[in-house]
Amino acid sequence: MKKIEAVIKPFKLEDVKDALAQAGVTGMTVSDVKGYGRQQGHSELYRGAEYVVDFLPKIKIDLIVADDSVDSIISVIIEAAKTGKIGDGKIFVSPVEKIVRIRTGEQDEEAI
Repeated sequence: MKKIEAVIKPFKLEDVKDALAQAGVTGMTVSDVKGYGRQQGHSELYRGAEYVVDFLPKIKIDLIVADDSVDSIISVIIEAAKTGKIGDGKIFVSPVEKIVRIRTGEQDEEAI
């Protein structure tokens, strides 16, 4: 099992969610996050004063998938989240050692 964390632009959330649902993903966790990478933030003007926005709003999607689904799920996320502009986001994949569904006690792949 693998954990896929995708950090994407906020306006792409619905597109990614719909694409993942079509790909058979049955659950995910979504968080509002802030950060920056190469995009480095930007300057804005508010009531005549300039200020720097260092951390940009992003959405983080967390999924747990079976090992054999990782590459196809990554492709789905890329296709749905890509705008071709800087700041499209990143995808991180890491191993998951154990999952337990609290309600039933199901473990590992049965608990996904």
